[in-house]
Amino acid sequence: MIEEIRTRIPEYARPSDELYIKVIRIAVEQAVEGFLDRVEDPDAPWDREPFRMIGRGEAAEGRNLEPLQAAMRLGARVGWRRLTELAGPCGLSPQNLYDLGEVIFVHLDQLADAAAEGFAEARAHAAGETERRRTRLLDLVLSSPPASAEAIADLARAAGWRLPRTVACVALDDGLGPCPALAFPSDVLSAMDRPQPCLLAPDPNGPGQARMLDQALRGRRAAIGPAVPLTAAATSLRWAREALDLSRRGVLPDGLVRCADHMATLVVFKDEELVSALAEVRLAPLTHLRPTQQDRLAETLLAWLRHGRGAGEVAARLHVHPQTVRYRLRQLEELYGDQLADPDIRFELEIALRARQAVRA
Repeated sequence: MIEEIRTRIPEYARPSDELYIKVIRIAVEQAVEGFLDRVEDPDAPWDREPFRMIGRGEAAEGRNLEPLQAAMRLGARVGWRRLTELAGPCGLSPQNLYDLGEVIFVHLDQLADAAAEGFAEARAHAAGETERRRTRLLDLVLSSPPASAEAIADLARAAGWRLPRTVACVALDDGLGPCPALAFPSDVLSAMDRPQPCLLAPDPNGPGQARMLDQALRGRRAAIGPAVPLTAAATSLRWAREALDLSRRGVLPDGLVRCADHMATLVVFKDEELVSALAEVRLAPLTHLRPTQQDRLAETLLAWLRHGRGAGEVAARLHVHPQTVRYRLRQLEELYGDQLADPDIRFELEIALRARQAVRA
């Protein structure tokens, strides 16, 4: 059996590896002795551990179970052939041979089951260890201050994770149920079991990455932070969480939000108390008007600041008649006077008006 296996199964052809040859010999001896014990006493318990250990060894070698199963079948054929050769000298009847053949098949199935158990156990342990390393890697990458580049590179190597040039963090709403891990490629690091679940996507601007995130996060409220170097991943996550909070409040759209599409709003809402104080000063000329008047003039003033000072262009943006815009602009000139000629005041007005528009939206 040993000679046939080593000759016909390439994975076990290691003539110079004495330890490996010894392992094959032990495995064959265990299989044959187990078969003889089963013939002698079919109801006696048998030790599954040796073949569970062999299954674990196959997993450690990085193989699947096909070579081992092929070796088992080959060993069984060799054994059956030898039995048929001995049938005459030993006085075995055809019925004896049939019975022995059935025992061989049952024994072979149980050996294969034991090996599969060990193989699955080793694979699960390896997967768990890899997942623990990936979780620790994500902790290192997101730590503040960041861990050393050497520490991150070493753990990334152990976790089988290729270091990317840039990353983007994704903050997920924890109130929408678990996110399906299988929806993300293996190079996406995830922390779905945390109070604030998040992901780290490598090379977010690379081919197909944006589409992958769109598909995986469809139907969820989430925010994708800006693309940053790996050492600044914590910054990307911080911005993503701020965008997610603004999405919950209705300031930013519901669903999937990309920070890169809303940087002005994020900057405006970075310090809301300061923006509120600024708005109180800069929008004071509007406060004595009726709410509807405030809304119309604020909308017109923001369009004028953003899109130019021509009444025609502002009217096109607001979908109103140019004469209406000219009337509103005259009102604004009366309210603000020379302030509208000051570029610093215009800048502060735009900040205050953007914040007002976002909140009201």
